[in-house]
Amino acid sequence: MALGRLLAVLLAASVLTGASSQAQTTSAVSAAGRGAVARPAAEGVRSTLPAAVSAAHLTVDGQRTRLTFDLTRGVEMRAFALADPYRVIIDLDEVNFHMAPRAPERRGLVRTFRFGLFAPGKSRIVVELTGPAIIERALTIEGGEGRPPRLHLDLVRTDAEGFRRALADRAVSNLARRGDRETLGPRLSQRPEDDGGPPIVVIDPGHGGIDPGATAPSTGDEEKMIVLDFAKVLRDKLAATGRYRVVMTRDRDIFIPLADRVRIARDARAHLFISVHADSIGGATESARGVTVYTLSDRASDADSERLAERENKADAIAGLDLSEEPSEIADILIDLTRRETRIYSANFARTLAGEMRQVTRMHRLPLRSAGFQVLRAHDIPSVLVELGFVTSRRDVEMLTSAIWRDRTADSVAKAVAQFFATRNGTVAPAARR
Repeated sequence: MALGRLLAVLLAASVLTGASSQAQTTSAVSAAGRGAVARPAAEGVRSTLPAAVSAAHLTVDGQRTRLTFDLTRGVEMRAFALADPYRVIIDLDEVNFHMAPRAPERRGLVRTFRFGLFAPGKSRIVVELTGPAIIERALTIEGGEGRPPRLHLDLVRTDAEGFRRALADRAVSNLARRGDRETLGPRLSQRPEDDGGPPIVVIDPGHGGIDPGATAPSTGDEEKMIVLDFAKVLRDKLAATGRYRVVMTRDRDIFIPLADRVRIARDARAHLFISVHADSIGGATESARGVTVYTLSDRASDADSERLAERENKADAIAGLDLSEEPSEIADILIDLTRRETRIYSANFARTLAGEMRQVTRMHRLPLRSAGFQVLRAHDIPSVLVELGFVTSRRDVEMLTSAIWRDRTADSVAKAVAQFFATRNGTVAPAARR
């Protein structure tokens, strides 16, 4: 009986897959704000699993460039353009990307594009442009006669003034950014008083989703996955002690804006914030290796630290957020950063952490540094950023992708966390109730 019901469901699904529906259009320039075309009731059955993007095609015809993506089924989408740098953002229902990362091509108006999960239920494609362009058409087209459903993005070359006029015509130029923030809640919130429970440690795996971070030239491993794998091991080790409550800013391959990482920590009433990254320098080289622990400072400790902070602080722009307007809360945070107590706790933990990690892994020649990292700007939470190694070093990549290394190094971080709270509280925290 159960088998018969299963066959009936599969048969119905195959019939629905063959059904066609009308094409949907959405354009940031010519059709912004237009309502979505109604979809058949059967679409709910087909949407139980995310659609997939299986291939991309690029064609150039004079002043026009078309970027096409093959889909397993049609999806809702919206496209809009941003400047500084020139780029087009395509927001989609959540999809699975079955494509390799795209190497820069510089064909027509497209320099390159990147893609990934941007927020719960939403994926994003960021198309970097070679210059100003207008979105002539952006739509999904249902397939037929052996052709897959496709997403079309048609671009036309323009000048800077034409680009500005097109943006002015789009009255909802900042709607995507505000909407993205709303899906993740307020960017900042007042931190409630402690409830007397176990210390709360927030682990922040850097990058994610559409922002891959640095990529290892030797293996193609991406920073976002290297640090996520390490963060999960560290989370499990801290939670296993029963002495802490552990919160992750992300536990899967998804993009989280920098300010929302701070908000997550403050909403969790965190007592310690550990951001995990992997460093890189130009080209594949063994000249730079090892762990570096960073704390926040208004002035970078050295030129390399300043360049690194600038690169990490661009994560929101890489993911296609419009940063032309920053909320006033940021100014308040910068003022509150003068609180010396939090900085002292951060510096003390950084020293303890570097000391423990030195016992089990290679350290950078300058293991303690500081710079103006946006993600460390919670004024009331001791915070550090740990660069686990350099993805531009083949030997470091071998380490970073080793389960044995992750286990041993996460143990050293857990020991540093225990020392931090023992020193701060005068005793080791009691085990949390289960």
